[in-house]
Amino acid sequence: MQILSIVLLFLFISCSSGAQNNKEVIADEFEQGLHVKEIQLLDVRTAAEYRNGHIKGSLQANWNNQQEFKERVEALDKTKPVYIYCMSGPRSEAAGTWLRSNGFSNVVELKGGFMNWKRIGKPFEGMPDVQQMTMEDYTRQIAGKEYVLVDFGAEWCPPCKKMEPIVNEFLAENKNIAFVKIDAGIHTDLMKQLKVEGLPVFVLLKNGQEVWRYKGVLSKEELNQIWLEKK
Repeated sequence: MQILSIVLLFLFISCSSGAQNNKEVIADEFEQGLHVKEIQLLDVRTAAEYRNGHIKGSLQANWNNQQEFKERVEALDKTKPVYIYCMSGPRSEAAGTWLRSNGFSNVVELKGGFMNWKRIGKPFEGMPDVQQMTMEDYTRQIAGKEYVLVDFGAEWCPPCKKMEPIVNEFLAENKNIAFVKIDAGIHTDLMKQLKVEGLPVFVLLKNGQEVWRYKGVLSKEELNQIWLEKK
């Protein structure tokens, strides 16, 4: 009898733990959670879906592209809450399971996804209607400058957000480097022409010629080392 009681207690604890670890909430509760300080809001749909509408402040990492997803969530803080959503629920459920099994301690999924969020009238936004940058526009921006660091990134890209203060600090210490920031979520045609794949991508130009290219996150010390080698 004592053994049976212990087994039942163990099962109860296991089930309770599982319920706590797999948290799916309705839109009202999800929206309330977004006001918590240092929340990380993650849209796990494709970039095209994101452009057609998303919850304000969302980062984006496509669950259907496992390499992209894993690269982008590496920039998230595992100790801070992550609120995730997809179109209707299945992708965020799968992504949530993966995040929890990889050390993210507080993951909350939006029940019914973005489709339900829109249906009940919750606020969302779309990408701004901005004209694509042409190659001629790009050439004019880098013309006449000896050194230019070009940053291809986006507001919704977790690694890009992580790199932003690092790049700002690097540029503040190296004022002879001009800086051009390209919104990769908008200027997709230019990215194709320049063969830029993935985000973020950094390109160092010397007198208009590319001398270095890097995709991903790196430290200020690594940036400084590259600069010393390439200038």
